[in-house]
Amino acid sequence: MDLILWRHAEAVPGSDTLADLDRPLTPKGQRQAKRMGEWLNRVLPESARILVSPALRTQATAEALERRFKTVAGLAPDGTIEHLLMETRWPQARDVTV
Repeated sequence: MDLILWRHAEAVPGSDTLADLDRPLTPKGQRQAKRMGEWLNRVLPESARILVSPALRTQATAEALERRFKTVAGLAPDGTIEHLLMETRWPQARDVTV
């Protein structure tokens, strides 16, 4: 299995009035996500599974990839490594997972 961890692009800073999961990408982050999405589209196999946290910034980053992805609550910032390993089916899975 190939497990690729892709961190979200630059997001607006946290604040008392904005929940962590609701932080959007900055304009710079939008450009970063677009560039990385273009690169990943060239190197990832079509069969790659894309798993994304429910955080707005990760959703927007993944949308830049322009592929189908699955939102997984266990990948949220308060998720555990156990959630990550379970959702990715690591190390048993044979596919590429992002």
